[in-house]
Amino acid sequence: MTKTIIKIAVIGDVHELWNEYDSVALDFLAVDLALFVGDFGNESLKVVQEIADINIPKAIILGNHDGWFTATKWGRKKAPYDHNIEDRVQQQLDILGSSHVGYSSLDFPHLELSVVGSRPFSWGGSKWKYPEFYQQRYGINNFQESTEKIVSAVKNTSFQNIIFIGHNGPFGLGANPEDTCGKDWNPIGGDFGDPDFESAINISRQQGKNIPFVTFGHMHHTLRHTKERVRTILNKDIYNTFYLNAAATPRIQEINGEKIHKFSLVTLENNNITNIKLISLNEKMKIINQQIIFCKESDFLL
Repeated sequence: MTKTIIKIAVIGDVHELWNEYDSVALDFLAVDLALFVGDFGNESLKVVQEIADINIPKAIILGNHDGWFTATKWGRKKAPYDHNIEDRVQQQLDILGSSHVGYSSLDFPHLELSVVGSRPFSWGGSKWKYPEFYQQRYGINNFQESTEKIVSAVKNTSFQNIIFIGHNGPFGLGANPEDTCGKDWNPIGGDFGDPDFESAINISRQQGKNIPFVTFGHMHHTLRHTKERVRTILNKDIYNTFYLNAAATPRIQEINGEKIHKFSLVTLENNNITNIKLISLNEKMKIINQQIIFCKESDFLL
């Protein structure tokens, strides 16, 4: 029987902060689908393997830190391993298998939706970065070719309703440093979203796809240039698509002597978002805090 109410957990930038209680928490929260938006560690095979082993429906995209010692010349110089012997980027991809949706897609028939991944390993912004890495790994040379590869993944989906995940978000969500993908380091200001991601979303709509939800991370909620506020993390466009930045870091935090784990929870009802909240719970599976950032009943965005 097709589910009409779907509970989705989004796990933002992990940065090595993952343990056995996180798998327990996903079971406790009774989620139907888990979406991981990258940056598990600096090419951390251990963390990636632990997440690959989770036995619930999931879709994953790797982030810039997951190619930290491979994509750049300075990274290769600092790598704690020999690139002539190991290829840890490929090892991560092999571990994740079909659950990695970067430049790919995954159908979830029991949910009657598909998940599509944008460009994996993204550092963000309107400058095409690390051309050698993308050419060698994917045969991609620029934003246009990257858009085409994402759209090709969309064409392979089986369902009209799709969710997009990326490591970095799409261009067009604001250029102020406090905006969802705003650049909050020097020189301050500017939209640091990915233009190929934005273009792929627009083309997918033109092809008749319904896109209720887009989620990503990379741009941490805590801002560098001010402690007076946090980043705007949720947007909704004229097509009723919600854009969630899930990079709540650090995602495991010690408060009053106990470790608190952070998740974003999204409720999808009849292919429409009805609730989005940030959850913090301890390792005894007690919810310590929950912050509602969207509720359909009151139709507000926080």
